[in-house]
Amino acid sequence: MLGAFLVGLGAVFITIGTVGLIRFPDLYSRLHALAKVDNVGLGCIALGLMLEAPSVSIALKIGAIWLLTLVSSASLAYIIASSKYKEDPHAH
Repeated sequence: MLGAFLVGLGAVFITIGTVGLIRFPDLYSRLHALAKVDNVGLGCIALGLMLEAPSVSIALKIGAIWLLTLVSSASLAYIIASSKYKEDPHAH
């Protein structure tokens, strides 16, 4: 029951992040929507799936996937923002 609720909550957060990606006007706002809201959504989904996992091994694998996604998302957001800033530092 709690697992299904967390998965649904995660889907809501990801939907909000996707709407932000489409509606926000500039790159930095879009990156914020992706790096923050989608990571919370993924965290809720991962936690919900971990609670419903049939074994501890599978739950730990889901947790590892979530952690790797958090690290890669933050790194990629930084790289994209940094390259845009170096391209045109007066645009922000």
